Amino acid sequence: MDKYNEFIQQKINMGSDSGFEPLFMPDSLFDFQKYLTEWAIRKGRAAIFSDCGTGKTIMQLVWAKNVYLKTKKPVLILTPLAVSAQTIKEGAKFGIDCTRSKTGKIESDIVITNYERLQYFTPDKFSGVVCDESSILKSFAGARRSEITAFMRKTPYRLLTTATAAPNDYIELGTSSEALGNIGFVDMLSRFFKNDNNNCSIKRMFGEIPKWRLKHHAEIPFWRWVTSWAMACRKPSDLGFEDGEFILKPLKINDVLVKTEKIPEGFLFNIPASTLPEQREEKRRTIKDRCDYVLEILEEKKEQSILWCQLNDEGDYLEDVVPESVQISGSDSDDKKEEAFLGFASGQIRRLITKPKIGAWGLNFQNCNHIVMFPSHSYEQYYQSIRRCWRFGQKNPVTVDIVLTEGERKILLNLKRKAVAADTMFENLIGEMNNSVVINKIKRDLKKEELPAWL
Repeated sequence: MDKYNEFIQQKINMGSDSGFEPLFMPDSLFDFQKYLTEWAIRKGRAAIFSDCGTGKTIMQLVWAKNVYLKTKKPVLILTPLAVSAQTIKEGAKFGIDCTRSKTGKIESDIVITNYERLQYFTPDKFSGVVCDESSILKSFAGARRSEITAFMRKTPYRLLTTATAAPNDYIELGTSSEALGNIGFVDMLSRFFKNDNNNCSIKRMFGEIPKWRLKHHAEIPFWRWVTSWAMACRKPSDLGFEDGEFILKPLKINDVLVKTEKIPEGFLFNIPASTLPEQREEKRRTIKDRCDYVLEILEEKKEQSILWCQLNDEGDYLEDVVPESVQISGSDSDDKKEEAFLGFASGQIRRLITKPKIGAWGLNFQNCNHIVMFPSHSYEQYYQSIRRCWRFGQKNPVTVDIVLTEGERKILLNLKRKAVAADTMFENLIGEMNNSVVINKIKRDLKKEELPAWL
């Protein structure tokens, strides 16, 4: 009977427990941080979907320290640009020694580097790998994802940390599972999802990517499978702890509609752009109008502001018209980008201009409580851009001004739709996560069955 039960458990294909009991745990961790970190150490290969400002940096440092103490081999932490310096600073605060390496040289138990530098390292020198802001794995066909997955495949201990998976972005969940050594992305699709073509195609056909949706009977098993290797937390109460200091200051989001004098060619008045080409044309046609309005907004603000733009021309124009501003563009060197990010974080730069894809991940800007952004269809960029400032440690209410024209209304509506989808996905994660905790507790409390003596 015992062997049969083991056989059935193997068929479930849930995330495996390949870790160990924690060897090091600072007393200064909050109770929910300790809970998540201990769970990830026992799992060995796990993902923590914990919201911005909940302390993912210290959790991954403690996890890495435990892996080193267990294996006596270094652990590698991969971070976005400019986050390495913040991670080292956080480690020093908790007495965890870590150093940064750009060339592959190992000088401490915990080595930190940027994703762009992974090529200088070899996996056999490390016992564990941490991917900070692991949403970088979401691109199924991306070269970066393939490089990271191949590197992690050769290390016994793995940890992924990110604020939250994008709403209904099952690609990210599948590629995260694959990086951790669970079932692969394609296997996940065939098991829990279906598409209109009734096949396993994931490539673009006739200009359109196949649309996948959960099988009706597989929805609960899918979320149960995800929670077997991932834990989710937007606030401590999601895990049954008191929110306490993690109750954030008020957030005010203003939809700022800019009237433009330029009418699209062939029209008598402005109408919402429907197709992507129309929306791109609307953005380019109204750059000056939108940026001039941003300047009016900033004239009333004395505090620091961060300006998230989408186009190079937007950034260049804002840099020309906004006083005391510094732009970080994609063409800047890594050192120049990092210097500007750290300068803004320390209060030396008053207005920072950049794109979300350059600076919206991993950085802490609690010193700033005013955000200006031009909307895009990316909910992840929208969410991460706001959470750079609206997070634990922010002492003031945060104001977000979303500047758009009449023609961009559908972009904003799509963002709001995705926000609702994100909340639904997270509720599913939290619900099944809590259910699995109850089930596991019941299993531990049950006594082993005993057969009567006469059988």
